[in-house]
Amino acid sequence: MNNEFYNRGLEKAKQNDYTGAIAEFTSAIQENPGFTKAYIQRGLAYYDSGAILQAVYDYTEAIKLDESMGEAFYCRALARLTLKNIPGTLDDIERVIRLHPDDAAAYDLRGIVRRKQGDIQDAIANFKKAAKLYLEQKNKEKCQACLEKIKQLQPPEKPEQQITKSAPGSIISTNQYFQQLLVKAEKGETKEAIADLNWVLQADPNDAQAYCCRGVVQCKMGNYQAAITDFNQALKLNFQDAIVYRNRGKARSQIGDYQGALSDLNQALKIQPEDPLVYVARGNIYREMGNYLNAIQDYSQAVQINPDYPSAYYNRGLAYTLLEEMQNAVSDYQKAASIYCEQEDWDNYQQVLNSLQKIQTSNPQIKDQKSQVLRQRLLRLVGGHWEIAQRLINQQEYDYPGMSDDWYLQRVIEQLERDRN
Repeated sequence: MNNEFYNRGLEKAKQNDYTGAIAEFTSAIQENPGFTKAYIQRGLAYYDSGAILQAVYDYTEAIKLDESMGEAFYCRALARLTLKNIPGTLDDIERVIRLHPDDAAAYDLRGIVRRKQGDIQDAIANFKKAAKLYLEQKNKEKCQACLEKIKQLQPPEKPEQQITKSAPGSIISTNQYFQQLLVKAEKGETKEAIADLNWVLQADPNDAQAYCCRGVVQCKMGNYQAAITDFNQALKLNFQDAIVYRNRGKARSQIGDYQGALSDLNQALKIQPEDPLVYVARGNIYREMGNYLNAIQDYSQAVQINPDYPSAYYNRGLAYTLLEEMQNAVSDYQKAASIYCEQEDWDNYQQVLNSLQKIQTSNPQIKDQKSQVLRQRLLRLVGGHWEIAQRLINQQEYDYPGMSDDWYLQRVIEQLERDRN
């Protein structure tokens, strides 16, 4: 078959001479009506010249000649998208993916369409699939373009605050994509988060923020040496952020390098002197070292910065317990429990109550503090109206005479919480 017209058409298309290219491809088709590639190329020339309907016609003719031509379906999908024919666009993309399951561009285009339809999660899934395929094809630019689309779509989401032994707090990234990965890690999906970060770093080995993010996830997995390596790399790439020092301090403390940990947290405070997370983290290290007075001083500073930060009260309560200052410990535990109750953070709320229970068991002289906590808890459940609480208590006293005051309080609380759930 003589491809002279076809080759001249390709050359003219490269030179943006679309009228000339269309004429050459038309001659090629007249010479060989079954020349599918000529239809596709003429369709591209029509598309580039703004004649979208003619482009769709040519792609359709190519598909009639050969339904296994994924390229024709993809090109028609692009043209239909320009015409705002969303259902037709999706149909064509689905055909491309069925024919070529590893076609990165098809997933990329489907992500664009799903984003237009408002299905953000499906759009993200498609961009992610496209990015992975582009990465396998060593197409770094298109891979990064997909990552940027993902980052733009990720909603801001704050990781839940947890009480932990080190309690330095979770990184909150200004980058929404990394923030989402950290939320994933908070939910226990650490392996998935690490996998995502690994392919981000494959696409760009100099992404300092990705190293920082991976370091945080490594900490959550207990891989402290690997976390320190990632934080070191982030700093080497000039990611001088308090987050790096705070979390490297956590990792160092976990392997017993308390002096290194303190050095990191001091550096974090130089960058962010009003960060209560860092004061709590440093307080925890002082507490581990047996320096309870310095620990209490740091927790108190955290409370001064943020009076509603329950972890600061809880950890200060632990330090007071170690100093055998039980009244102060109980006061802090009650404050922490109150805040966690308001936040409806029931896991941490229960953890505080457990710590309070230990004090009550070993110190009978402050056992009456339990009643205060129960009354406070019940008062919140009835919206601050104690007269409602008293009626419920009276009913329990009538139904079950002879029980202790704490028993009645606990029973009313359990019934209210069960009804709420």
